[in-house]
Amino acid sequence: MEKRSLFQNILIFILVIGLSGCQNQSNGGQTDNQSPDNYYYLENKGSDTMVNLALYWAERYQTIHPEVRISVTGGGSGTGISSLINNTVDLANASRKIKSEEIANANKNGVEPIEYVVARDAIAVIVHPDNPIDHLTLQEISDIYTGKISNWSELGGENRPIVRLSRETNSGTHVYFLEEVIRLGNSDDKTIFSANTLLLPSSEGIIAEVRENPNAIGYDGLGYVTEEVKVLSIAEKTGGDYIFPTLETVNDNLYAISRNLYIYANGTPKPFVKEYLDWMVSSEGQKIVEELGFIPVR
Repeated sequence: MEKRSLFQNILIFILVIGLSGCQNQSNGGQTDNQSPDNYYYLENKGSDTMVNLALYWAERYQTIHPEVRISVTGGGSGTGISSLINNTVDLANASRKIKSEEIANANKNGVEPIEYVVARDAIAVIVHPDNPIDHLTLQEISDIYTGKISNWSELGGENRPIVRLSRETNSGTHVYFLEEVIRLGNSDDKTIFSANTLLLPSSEGIIAEVRENPNAIGYDGLGYVTEEVKVLSIAEKTGGDYIFPTLETVNDNLYAISRNLYIYANGTPKPFVKEYLDWMVSSEGQKIVEELGFIPVR
């Protein structure tokens, strides 16, 4: 009986050690934020305007922090904010501010959106290089996109119908352009885009269509504009100065159609997420902002 009891005690001791080893292996001494393979995973989704910037940021950051794995996808500002509301992403990119009703919906899900300004952007109004029009006022742009002006001859150009191009409604750029250009910043104005405005799914699509269509007018984030299209100078009011979008004119608040670019997180970010956000607005992160044609916040 004594031998059997001793054997049983040894067996129990081996099982306890084995279970303890399994637990240590599964946790690996890691925090809850870290996966079993010793990587931190970060999900980043949203603005198509920001997607290239976000990809460049992620690629560069992972070279200096190989312990972090960052997934970047677009889909539009609305998609990113919806994902944050549903608590399925760590960071949501947005080229517009989050709306009060979106904050309310997030709060209902126990999500507290925290805003970070990570870059600035100018929205360039573009036409085909052969279009003789070089400048427009905000009111003229509004009149074009609401259908009050439908032929380039009404603006001193050729007798050609105007083809209006816009981003899709889920785009933060679309929302910003609607509120600040078409409605001229009037929150009580319910004017919408003309019914025959062509909605395109990407910034690259706007550039491609304007490049090929001499009748087209479009708008795009400055970081996406190429030499294949003509950028118009814009006056805020009739009789005002016509200003081109540049780093200097945006920083000096001279160009009329400029905005902040945002990232939203849920409450206080996890330490490795906060480190990434801090790096974005560091000199290294902001150098990438400038390289891609956006406006640094520093």
